[in-house]
Amino acid sequence: MKILSVNAGSSSLKFTLFEMPDEKVIVSGTFEKIGLESSIYTIKYNGEKIKKECVLNTHKDAVNVLMSELISMNIIKSYDEIEGIGHRIVQGADRFDKSVLVTDEVCKDIEELIPLAPLHNKAHLIGIESFKEVLNDVKQVVVFDTAFHQTMKESEYLYPLPMEWANKYGVRKYGFHGTSHRFISEFMNGYLKKDAKIISCHIGNGASICAIEDGKCKDTSMGFTPLAGLMMGTRCGDIDVSVVPYLCEKLNISAEQLVNKFNKESGLLAITGVSSDLRDVEDEYLKGNQRCVLGLDMYSKKIVNYISMYNTLLGGAEYIVFTAGVGENSPIVRGLVCDKLKAIGVEIDKDLNEEMFGKFGEISTSNSKIKVFVVPTDEEVMIARDTFDLVKE
Repeated sequence: MKILSVNAGSSSLKFTLFEMPDEKVIVSGTFEKIGLESSIYTIKYNGEKIKKECVLNTHKDAVNVLMSELISMNIIKSYDEIEGIGHRIVQGADRFDKSVLVTDEVCKDIEELIPLAPLHNKAHLIGIESFKEVLNDVKQVVVFDTAFHQTMKESEYLYPLPMEWANKYGVRKYGFHGTSHRFISEFMNGYLKKDAKIISCHIGNGASICAIEDGKCKDTSMGFTPLAGLMMGTRCGDIDVSVVPYLCEKLNISAEQLVNKFNKESGLLAITGVSSDLRDVEDEYLKGNQRCVLGLDMYSKKIVNYISMYNTLLGGAEYIVFTAGVGENSPIVRGLVCDKLKAIGVEIDKDLNEEMFGKFGEISTSNSKIKVFVVPTDEEVMIARDTFDLVKE
């Protein structure tokens, strides 16, 4: 059965076509600058990358081009071969604790949650509608980033604010990257053949940490939005909210404009003055650039703070897992983090750490009280799995 995993953004559409249940990737790609000038798309197939420019006024145009390319490249012979489409949805709030088939009622719920994720949820709905117009009879499934975190207790997800604000306005922690953290949980528990106490560190340009016990989320670092928690590529993470009115007055800008700066002009980019791309920051760090040394020191300490807190929450973690772009590919960041975790008995093998790039493996020593692993995440396959399970019924 061919299943299409989709992640629609405001001006983009990413896709991966799987053969299920074998989980074989057939083809993947990205459509960019939808609705803008110089639209482009990239398709990866059989080890080759095809890149073309085209006119993409809408997401429906992108879907039409995608389906046309799949047929012209002899990847499928007809649209009927695709039996399910799974969509990543950023915000499902507390309405969804699992993936579900797309219905009018589900779409209404996603639409009502747009104020909690205005850029993401609106784009996801456009993606769903675009595929519906082109592939009307194909079942669609929505997979929520927030669903995995719905097992948090009130003591973890509530803010110390008037209860009315949570009950009436939904102001609480939701957490994100849930699809990735769930993948790590399922992978590690399958590998270990037991339900372990895991601290999952999804460290990329966006980053979050999750405390997992018995395959369930106990707490996670992101909050009401993906802005909270760790210092990230361009996001500030946790800060004192009192700086908001102060900076709005000093900079003569609105709260919305300031939050945009917190999201897009802060984090590693702001501290290093170099880039939000960790590879660029590490190059300068190795040259002794003091702002980059400061940036990575801050960056690693924020990660350590959450790992330490979740180690206590779990009553002693058994495993720390690094995943996502930075977690999988940065021995420097992993080394800085683990060096600061010696107080709780973490010890890594420096040679193993240096060799670990984008592949699965353990990097801790036999003496380490908490075992440390690197696990490549796969959110697309999680979407495909959930979609396959729901459409085959």
